[in-house]
Amino acid sequence: MMRRLALTAVVSLAALAAAAPAATAVAGPLPLPLSLPLPVLQNDDTDTHLTVVVSGSGNPEADGTYELECEPAGGSHPVAQQACDRLAQLPRESADPFAPVPRDAMCTQQFGGAATARVTGTWQGRSIDSTFERTNGCEIGRWNSLRPVLPNVR
Repeated sequence: MMRRLALTAVVSLAALAAAAPAATAVAGPLPLPLSLPLPVLQNDDTDTHLTVVVSGSGNPEADGTYELECEPAGGSHPVAQQACDRLAQLPRESADPFAPVPRDAMCTQQFGGAATARVTGTWQGRSIDSTFERTNGCEIGRWNSLRPVLPNVR
């Protein structure tokens, strides 16, 4: 008797579960009212304000502290528009340009100069605090991937 009661309960619940989606389904898309204005959304994900500090490049014009604002491009960065254009390209590329080189990375042992840079601020709404140098092939590649945000040094 208990088995039959339990089986009846399971079958009843299964029937209700199967019927529920059909009862709530809507035939076709719901019409949108045309009289309501669409809201303007503020996208904080595109907010970019960076401070770039470069030293030891061997070029007095490249060394210094620069502010970079994007959308619209501005600040004291010498090539703000090109730097913002580069930053806009980066999300389509696979690697995070602000991430440090992994400790287990195999890098060529070449020296790209004594230049160092620190980039702090906000990129696409994300907090950034990264350092850059040119002490091996991986670090040189990382630096070069951010040109012209970082200066072209040799």
